[in-house]
Amino acid sequence: MNAFTNILFKTTLSSMILTAPAMTGNKNDVTPGASKETMLPYYTEAVIKKFVNYNHFTASPLYSEKEGKTLAVSTISKADLNPMPAASVVLSASVASASTSKSVVSTSVVSTSISSASTSKSVASVSFVSTKVSVRTAAAAVSTSLVLAESKSVELKMVINQAAILYDYMNLEKTGLDQKAFEYAWRGYHNLLKKGLIRKKAVLSICDFSQSSCSKRMYVIDVRHKRLLYRTYVAHGQNSGAEFASSFSNEPESFKSSLGFYVTRRTYWGKNGLSLKIEGVDTGYNDLAGKRNIVLHGSTYVSQKYMSNFGSIGTSLGCPAIPLPMSPRIIRAVKNGSCFFIYHPTQTYFEQSTVLNNG
Repeated sequence: MNAFTNILFKTTLSSMILTAPAMTGNKNDVTPGASKETMLPYYTEAVIKKFVNYNHFTASPLYSEKEGKTLAVSTISKADLNPMPAASVVLSASVASASTSKSVVSTSVVSTSISSASTSKSVASVSFVSTKVSVRTAAAAVSTSLVLAESKSVELKMVINQAAILYDYMNLEKTGLDQKAFEYAWRGYHNLLKKGLIRKKAVLSICDFSQSSCSKRMYVIDVRHKRLLYRTYVAHGQNSGAEFASSFSNEPESFKSSLGFYVTRRTYWGKNGLSLKIEGVDTGYNDLAGKRNIVLHGSTYVSQKYMSNFGSIGTSLGCPAIPLPMSPRIIRAVKNGSCFFIYHPTQTYFEQSTVLNNG
């Protein structure tokens, strides 16, 4: 019985030793190339030999962190697992490092080439997109211009229609005021209102120099109530003509009247009594009115008596002079920011007026 027990014990012990790797771990727990002395406390020499004695191991792929691509895959034989001298290890490490660097450089060059190509393509794409954007911007600008032109055309038609309605409503034809004179006056008044240059919006004054100086050709209109406030005589400059004005200038010492739109300013007392400064706002046509001292004032040579004696009313040095007795009332009605217009059917003025054409 003791002999049988002895044999059974030895058989069991041998089985445990031979199957030790299965009980203590798996083959991945062992580092390839590790020395036997290090492993002896855990495994018998026979077990270690059996465990490491594989013909080949496949090395893990090496990856570049930057590119994420496989740089080298090598096969390590059983001989590679044998210990090597330290110098050999260093040399091997250097070669491996050089190989790895070369691979990385090659990859970098390829990557750079691809990046350059991609960049060129991107630049080309950006240029193409920029061209498309430029074309679209130009098209949008043209479209905007057309819309603005159409809008201005519609606005102009509206203003002209308003002028025609007001002209008829106030029965201005019977007063002698030319319909074109009123139409242009209304257009300029509208544009100056848009620009915020008119402070006194209720009054519009028109000097119709297409008429004879013997006619009552100055009109002060109450725009708010759509009625004619005053109609009276007004003189033109002595070098603009005799009975009819036909020549106009913006130049100092020309003694001519200046066409266009003015905005009335403050009053003052001068040699002609109460007078009113007017500011020319039509560039090139009357914007030197301040330098020329062009003002609205009363005068004795603007009267029926003077006209009876000399055949027509007198002329000024360029100022729109009105009858002296009624000048204070008219000046007070139009002062401080109302629109004042001197009209004559001069085509170049209609074409070049900054007030009429820049609304």
